[in-house]
Parts: sequence; structure tokens; C-alpha cells
Amino acid sequence: METELCFPLLLNSSCTKPLQHQAFIFIYSLLACISVLTVALNLLVIISISHFRQLHTPTNVLLLSLAVSDLLVGLFMMPLQIILLRGCWDLGSLICRMFSYTSFILTSASVGNMVLISIDRHMAICDPLSYPTKVTQTRVKLCVCLCWASSVFYNGVILIDFLKHQNIYSSCYGECVVMINFITGSVDVVLTFVGPISVIIVLYMRVFVVALTQARAMRSHISGVTIQSSIKVTAKKSERKAARTLGVVIVVFLICFCPYFYPSFGGQNLITGVEFSTFGIWLLFCNSCMNPLVYALFYPWFRRSVKLILTLQILQPGSCDTNVL
Repeated sequence: METELCFPLLLNSSCTKPLQHQAFIFIYSLLACISVLTVALNLLVIISISHFRQLHTPTNVLLLSLAVSDLLVGLFMMPLQIILLRGCWDLGSLICRMFSYTSFILTSASVGNMVLISIDRHMAICDPLSYPTKVTQTRVKLCVCLCWASSVFYNGVILIDFLKHQNIYSSCYGECVVMINFITGSVDVVLTFVGPISVIIVLYMRVFVVALTQARAMRSHISGVTIQSSIKVTAKKSERKAARTLGVVIVVFLICFCPYFYPSFGGQNLITGVEFSTFGIWLLFCNSCMNPLVYALFYPWFRRSVKLILTLQILQPGSCDTNVL
């Protein structure tokens, strides 16, 4: 079979098109469906938390930030990655650089959001008395803004050469590749994966130990509860349930992110594009689709709010005060 070029007019410098099989059509269709589902589910999370006043809590502000990053993954990253899978990048070097830069930003922001969620749950379970005064919406919003700003700045620094020079790592026209050398990649994997993941695991281990201790204490004193203490028990149970749900989100996050960072652990240069592990990238992206599915399984408020959104009841006056908890 004759080799096809991405750009036939550039005979000596064009990349060649990979052979396309019938199975590719199914794969592209499946990935496109995942992209649409990711956008739809995270849009429901964003509308729910933004619209209903009962959901305006510090924890949900963090979930909102995570949903925004997941929405951007489904809206921009997934479609462009599908184009990249075709083997020919024909959107130009500027879009290539912006695509790669945005991909790194969203990855770092997602990790940062997970760290903030872990800190929030740790304080809610381990220090419940001072939690309402220490963790306010204003402080959480400030932390979220710092998380996103740090991600933009940090990734701008490590990708400075790639952003300045066009096609610095491309061997032919029709390729979108960014490479991080071993030293920079090692520092990056420590700052954006090993360090944050260690913090997350340590905090959640302490959360579950304290939650288990509280549950045992409640069971031992359950016979003598008053109305006031019953309310406290319900509140603590609610906090523990939220911790368990977000713990599932953390576990899914770890499963999806580990393959993406595998090349750095293996001593390889971290390469994104056609030469990088497609499986690792798409598993990373699929995490953005799985998060709202976890909410749907474990959060009754999400299911109730989705029902109100899909039936257009949120368009009625005063719907923002509807009880969804």
C-alpha cells in the first residue's frame, strides 16, 4: 500500500499518515461519546452547585473547581486528542502549543484540587469544632484561585522553551510533540504527583482512622443519646459519608493518574503526542468523566438536583432555595 503524507505538497518534510483500520472508526466514535458524556455530566455538577443555595458550602466549592477542570478536559482536550490520534496534526503550531500547555495546566490543577479536598475532609473529621470558623467559603475560594494561578505559572516555567519556539521537538510537519527532559520531568513528577499524592494518602489515612474511632464511640453510647446529641451524631455521619465518597474519588484519581506518570518512573523522557502512551493519556482524561459518576452513585443531592435541572424546574422563581439535601 502506498504511503500517504499528511501534507502532500511538502514531500520531504511532511509526516506520514498511519494506516487506518476499520476498528479506528469504532475507537474514534467511542472516544467522542466519552467526550460528550464528560461535558454533560460535569456541566450538571457545575449548574447544581452554582444554582442551589444549599450546596454553597466550602467542600462543594472545591468540587466545583474540580468539575470546571474536568469540563475543560471534555470540551477541549478530548476532541483535540482524538485529532492527534489520527496521526496528522493540521491545526498549526500555535494550537499545538496551547493544547499541550492547557493539558499540563488542567492536570496540575486537578491534582491541586484533590489536595485541597483532602485537607478539607481532614479538618472536617479531625477538627470538627473549629472547622466552620477556619474553613470559610472566602478562604476556600482564595485557595482555589491560588491553585489555578500556581498551575498556570508553574507549567509556563517548565514549558517555556516549547512555548517560545515553534516545532522545537517535531521531526516533521503534521506532528504535535512536547518533550520534557529527564531532570525537569523528575522534578515535575515529584511536585505534581509524588508529593501531592503522599499528602493525600497520609491525610486520608488519618481521616479514616479518626472516622472509625468516632463510629465506635457513637455505637458505645448510642443508648443514651438525647435529641441534641442525635443531631451531632447525624452531622458526624454526614461528614464521614462525605469523606468516604471523596475517598472513592481519590482512589479513582490515583488509578487514572498513575499510568500517565509511568514514563518518568521508568527513567524515560516524558513525551506527549503520537509517541506517548495513548492508553495513559486517555485513562487520565477518563478520570474527568468518572468523577461526576461517583457523585451520582454516592450523593443523593446530585441525583435530586439533576432531576430538577433536566425537568427544567430550576427555571421557576425561587428554585435556588429548593431543598436538595
